[in-house]
Amino acid sequence: MRKLVIAISMLAFTGAAASADPIADRQALMKERGKLVGTLSKVVKGEQAFDAAAVLDALKGLEANAEKFDTEALFPVGSEQGSDTTAAPKIWEDKAGFNAAEDKFLADVKAAVAAPPADVDALKGPFGTIAKDCGACHQTYRIKKG
Repeated sequence: MRKLVIAISMLAFTGAAASADPIADRQALMKERGKLVGTLSKVVKGEQAFDAAAVLDALKGLEANAEKFDTEALFPVGSEQGSDTTAAPKIWEDKAGFNAAEDKFLADVKAAVAAPPADVDALKGPFGTIAKDCGACHQTYRIKKG
């Protein structure tokens, strides 16, 4: 039994080490975040019917996503290089500001989860705040590709 536990642990460690690509990891996390925000956006715009359970699931998904956002692991020095990243150099120049922007996003998402909206009108306020968080971060810490 002990050998099995060790073997499984070794496989898990090897798998984690093999996928330690900070650019790919942060892009996957941001894609997931964008998809969740997009789902909420469709509800706010009236393109999708309001479903309280689905909205709360999306908000909880954003919360889980933001809690996985480890700037040290996702943005190590050297990962600003390469043509496959849109991370702006400002991230490494202003780590404190970048971390503060992510902390604000997490706090705003947690507040929305703590007081789940009962209808689309109640969603508009928290969603607007979350969308502003995304836009502000992208404005400062993301390179726009042509």
